[in-house]
Amino acid sequence: MGRLFGTDGIRGIFNEEPVTLEMARKVARAVVRYFGREGIRPRIVVGRDTRLSGHPLQGAIVSGILSLKAKPILVGELPTPGLAYVTRELGAEAGIMISASHNPYEYNGFKIFSSEGYKLGDEAESQIEDLILSESMPFTLEEMASPGEQEMGKAGERYVSFLRGTLPKGDSFENMKIVLDCANGATYRVAPVLFERMRAEVESLFVKPDGKNINQGCGSQHPDTLCERVLERSAHLGLAFDGDGDRMVAVDEEGEVLTGDQVLLICAKSLKDQGELENNLVVSTVMSNLGFRVALQDLGIRHTSCEVGDRHVLEEMRRAGSILGGEESGHIIFLRHHTTGDGLLSALQLLSAMKTSGQPLSQLSSLMTVFPQVLINVPVKKKPEISSLPELVRLQQDVETRLGGKGRVLLRYSGTEPVCRIMVEGEHKEEIDRYGRQIAEKVAKLLG
Repeated sequence: MGRLFGTDGIRGIFNEEPVTLEMARKVARAVVRYFGREGIRPRIVVGRDTRLSGHPLQGAIVSGILSLKAKPILVGELPTPGLAYVTRELGAEAGIMISASHNPYEYNGFKIFSSEGYKLGDEAESQIEDLILSESMPFTLEEMASPGEQEMGKAGERYVSFLRGTLPKGDSFENMKIVLDCANGATYRVAPVLFERMRAEVESLFVKPDGKNINQGCGSQHPDTLCERVLERSAHLGLAFDGDGDRMVAVDEEGEVLTGDQVLLICAKSLKDQGELENNLVVSTVMSNLGFRVALQDLGIRHTSCEVGDRHVLEEMRRAGSILGGEESGHIIFLRHHTTGDGLLSALQLLSAMKTSGQPLSQLSSLMTVFPQVLINVPVKKKPEISSLPELVRLQQDVETRLGGKGRVLLRYSGTEPVCRIMVEGEHKEEIDRYGRQIAEKVAKLLG
């Protein structure tokens, strides 16, 4: 078996390697062994999103935890950043989130958090992976009925209170009309409660999960319905979350979808204007739009970039002394408030920036001119190093030469799916579309 961990935990189609009941039990045992301390019965917080497969995977994880005499604390359906917060607040040894984020319901996976609420670095993942692969203890389904798990019924309430506490006491969004798209996912309970308590006028879409409809034509990946509803309701904005609530996509009052870069820029300017942007520095990934970097320069804000993945963003933020970073996809980290990307927290900070500026979202988003960009996912059967494919490397170099320094090409494999991601950016949409198709055809020929 190859490497288990991708860019964001372990992920795949349920009941296929590496997301099986046997693997769930091995993951749980490895986490207990890695985070356990002598003389202490480790406590492991376990949460899940709304997928049908979450229940049996949770049972297998509980079995693995109990098999080593550790204590599972079940928080049920809760956003991933909520699990991170609860793990930290309780002082538990670790947290395991059962989720496949924005993927279809057939997928599931495991995200692991430390006692401080941080995702794991490469070295920790590697050591846990070694522990997982060394597991040989037999597993029976009867173990999933083992007694002893501890449930915490008010985890969602604690999380909502935490989020409200990230804004000044007494602050509210009164007279603001908001439409929420909860993706039939983990935010379906907590998001409406949070914004209603902030005294906003709220309409909530996709809040009836059935185990199979998570991310189905809704959420951060599919905001079309949200755009329409924002216009119909003359709302101030729309907010769409992904299946586990760690990313957010915003829609302005004109029904236009903002990129994660635009939201990050708005929040950066707001923090700078208030004198709160520590070290005057923002972190993003190599996937950030060229327009984002230009806009930061115009605002006099320093910028550094890193590999794709919000845990890489966090690592760079901590290394460089930044309190704000994020991804074009909508993962944004406000390190002064939380240890991980949080869609609900990002929404609160965006609303706060709107309120402070007194400007509509469409005007705030105009701070940045988005360079045309084409993103293509090509299914692949193998993932050799891109640099080992001379035909593909030559084509990439040829396209970048033709773009003449006013564009770029990025090729990378998904860490969670069998696809190669192609990004071409430049001044002219027709031109980059053509180049994107050429590169996609070459990738399909070599790797498909």
